[in-house]
Amino acid sequence: MNPVLDDPSLTDALLEAGPGKVVTDPQELAFAGQDVFSLGAVPKAIFRPDTVEALSRGVAIAAAPGLAIVPRGGGMSYTSGYLPAQEGALVVDLSALDRIVAVDEEDMTVTVEAGCTWEALYRELHPRGLRTPLWGTLSGTKAQIGGGVSQNGVFWGAGRGTIAPSVLSLDVVLADGRIMRTGHEGFRPFGPDVTGLFGGDCGAFGIKARVTMPLIAEAKAFAYGSFAFDSAEGFMSASSAIARAGLATECFGFDPFLQAQRMKRDSLVKDAKSLVGMMKSQGGFWKGIKEGAKVVAAGRSFLDDAGFSVHTICEGRNQAAADADLAEIRAIVARSGGREVENTIPKIMRANPFPPVNSMVGPSGERWVPVHGVVRHGRALATLNAIVALYAEHADAMERLDIGAGYLFMTAGPTGFLIEPVFFWPDAMTAIHERSLEPAHLAKLTRFPANAEARALVETLRARLIALFAEQDAVHFQIGRAYPLEPRSDPATWAILGAVKQAVDPDGRMNPGVLGL
Repeated sequence: MNPVLDDPSLTDALLEAGPGKVVTDPQELAFAGQDVFSLGAVPKAIFRPDTVEALSRGVAIAAAPGLAIVPRGGGMSYTSGYLPAQEGALVVDLSALDRIVAVDEEDMTVTVEAGCTWEALYRELHPRGLRTPLWGTLSGTKAQIGGGVSQNGVFWGAGRGTIAPSVLSLDVVLADGRIMRTGHEGFRPFGPDVTGLFGGDCGAFGIKARVTMPLIAEAKAFAYGSFAFDSAEGFMSASSAIARAGLATECFGFDPFLQAQRMKRDSLVKDAKSLVGMMKSQGGFWKGIKEGAKVVAAGRSFLDDAGFSVHTICEGRNQAAADADLAEIRAIVARSGGREVENTIPKIMRANPFPPVNSMVGPSGERWVPVHGVVRHGRALATLNAIVALYAEHADAMERLDIGAGYLFMTAGPTGFLIEPVFFWPDAMTAIHERSLEPAHLAKLTRFPANAEARALVETLRARLIALFAEQDAVHFQIGRAYPLEPRSDPATWAILGAVKQAVDPDGRMNPGVLGL
């Protein structure tokens, strides 16, 4: 028990910090103590400020009694990065800090409050013909920009890299309530790259309050490619070659199991909203009608015979440029033994980049959790083979407990190959699923009972995969408390991180334990 939080005077003081509110409802507190996969300690209170100034004052008030402070964004993570490590913490919910502060079309920058979602920013910028170079994750209806910087997420724009390196500057509230600006709003870096220190920190160094990012012109033309491969070798060889050549803004793929899950989940023919969006994205009414007809004709059978699939999106200032990039991709695929199939998946995804987060459970309501590593191209196939061997070792138990496993693949910039094993297993959903899924979708799902034995095996497999990725020198996003950082760091580098933590959070109150700090 933390007597300070039990004292009503703290709640009063936080309420006086400025616009916002303090939540102590037991159900809300329980919700704030869980992520997509894990349950952490239940916090004693939630502080939900409405302004950056209120955030600053509230953190300063919490500093006096020495409260642990845990920042929380959209809640779409699964590595315990925003879960209180012990009882008595104050969770700072940034969802009310959601304003788009400024769109500067002359200087090509945008500043947002950290609680702004990727979808909200997209809806503001897209009609202007603008976007950020890295423009969100697939969970962008709920995932917040501050969280994307703190976790260093990736999907849209991944051909250019990941989210955190694309940021220009940050306003960060430190553990004592001070507001710190990390760099210049028009260019990065200006001197040593302080902004970079706060990217991927999972809130260990402070709470991101505002984020300034560069803008780029939205592409004028698109070309979409989908390709099937009978072997992992061909699939990976082609994906790596596409990434090295910089031909696609997104290059991603699935193995047969995950492909089957996706085709069960996505009603590619019946989803009229997706079709309408896809048609609008094609740049003309008659072209849209033509492309929509192709989607309907393809149905969901176009990948039935595929082993692995890769999907690419090429962008250009004109159609000839986008088509030229796709032509090079086709040549790479042919040399790698692949064949072209109907390009329904990338068309639909690009037209509706931020779908509902119904995929945070399996198609029938199974629990879902990924684990990932980003390896060098030269190690991608060896890493996959090692994962397959691990699954073979546990095949009998996985089959008995009905644990399914698939892979998502994606290239990140010219140097990174992301391999994301994904597990599905019958188990009870939690409050975060109940609140995040669309009600109509939730109503159709099976409600599985709690399944401690299956979950225990999933936890074992995740731990083994994390160790396996370390052996392959993989790196990770959303490190949280799941991926060991200190053992993978140079000792001098780790000492510098410790010194930064001491400088910005000398009492160790800001998300204690995250990153191993």
